[in-house]
Amino acid sequence: MNFKDLLTLFKQGKATAKSHMRNLIEIAAADGGFGAEEQRLLEYAAHRSHISPAELKVIQADASKVRFEVPRSEEDKFFQLYDLVHMMSVDENIHAEELRLCEIFAFKFGFRKEVVGEMIEMIRQNIKNWVGPKETMAAVLKALQVYD
Repeated sequence: MNFKDLLTLFKQGKATAKSHMRNLIEIAAADGGFGAEEQRLLEYAAHRSHISPAELKVIQADASKVRFEVPRSEEDKFFQLYDLVHMMSVDENIHAEELRLCEIFAFKFGFRKEVVGEMIEMIRQNIKNWVGPKETMAAVLKALQVYD
């Protein structure tokens, strides 16, 4: 792999990370508010995704300028869905629009429609019980066939 290929992979990864921030913002705002818990979770996800505070501010100022990107790997798809469900439930008040958006993102990521509802509920329960994304993914994969 040459330098140009590595640079392309980095740019794709950055675009996917920015897309993830946009998706998290959309979930957080779906109930009509954007609370302190949601902001902290967004900042944590940005830090994990190597999005600087300045970049996050730009994304938050106009998220519509960020193009939706489907994560490349199955693991990234699951981890992003985990974050989206976490954002939906961080304020412990699940709004119907937040749930609908989580389902839409799950479909866009390629998860099977027949299991998305149960999958989101399993993720939500694991988050509530302080189970991390890797352990949750293993449990969900064991219990359900989640990919098309």
